[in-house]
Amino acid sequence: LAKHPEIKALMKPDYNLIWVVVLMVLAQLTAFYLVKDLDWKWVVFWAYVFGSCISHSMTLAIHEISHNSAFGNCKAMWNRWFGIFANLPLGLPYSVSFKRYHMDHHRYLGGDGIDVDIPTNFEGWFFCTRFRKFIWIVLQPFFYAIRPLCINPKPITRLEVINLLAQLSFDVVIYYLWGVKSIFYMLAGSVLGLGLHPISGHFIAEHYMFLKGHETYSYYGPLNLLTFNVGYHNEHHDFPNIPGKSLPLVKKIAAEYYDNLPQYNSWIKVLYDFVMDDTISPYSRMKRQLKGEVKQD
Repeated sequence: LAKHPEIKALMKPDYNLIWVVVLMVLAQLTAFYLVKDLDWKWVVFWAYVFGSCISHSMTLAIHEISHNSAFGNCKAMWNRWFGIFANLPLGLPYSVSFKRYHMDHHRYLGGDGIDVDIPTNFEGWFFCTRFRKFIWIVLQPFFYAIRPLCINPKPITRLEVINLLAQLSFDVVIYYLWGVKSIFYMLAGSVLGLGLHPISGHFIAEHYMFLKGHETYSYYGPLNLLTFNVGYHNEHHDFPNIPGKSLPLVKKIAAEYYDNLPQYNSWIKVLYDFVMDDTISPYSRMKRQLKGEVKQD
C-alpha cells in the first residue's frame, strides 16, 4: 500500500454481486422445476454437469459475502441476511457458520486448533496413498463439514439457528412443490460440486505446499470466471476486503509482488498432481502454534 496507495480505491463493495447471486438462485429454482419429471439418470447427469457448477460457484459467492463484499462493512447484517438467501439452493445450512470460521482462517492462517481449513491428524495419517487421497478428494464436503466440530467447535449462535430454520423451510417447500427428484438434484449438486470436480481443485491449490517455503498459491486460469476470482489467492489474503472482481486489478497494479510467485493455470492438474505425487498429502500444510491473545468470531 505504501508503494501503490491506489489499491485503496478498490476497497469498496461489489454491488454487481447482488444481482449475480439473485440470478444464480433463480437459475437453480428453474432447474429444480425442470428436473422434477426427468428419469433418475438425467437427474444425476444434470446434478453433476450443471447443478454442481452453480452450487460450487454459490459457495464462493457466499465466501465473497462473508467478506461483506455485497453491501459493504457498514451494512454487515445485510450481508449476513443475503448470505442466508444465497445459501438456499445449496440445500444445507452453511453461510453463517462459514463466515465465523473463515474469518479465523484469515486472522490465524495455519493456526493449530483455530484454522479449520487445516486437515486433522487422522486425515493426514490415513489418506496417505494414491487411492486414499482420491477418496479424500471425493469426500471433501464431508470433511469440511465435520472438521470444525473436531478442531474448534463453537457455541451455536442465533443467526446460525435462523440459517438452519430458513434452509429447512426452503427444502420443505421445494419437496412439497416439486418432489424428491428436485431435492436430490439440489443436494447431489452441492455434494458433487464440492468433491471430485474441476472447481474443487481450488481447495488444494490455495494452501497445500507443493513447493517448500510457499504456503499460498494463486491460480490464473479460466475457472476464475465461475468462482469470483477466488484463484487470485495471494491477492485475496493480502487484501481480504477487496471484492474478487477487483483482484485482477490488484495483480496488475502490484505486478512486481505477484508475477514471480509460484502459480497455477489448471485446477484439474492440481488434483491430479495431489493424488499422484507421493510426497504430497493432507499433511502438506503449514501449521503454526499461536502465541498471545486469540480473538475469534
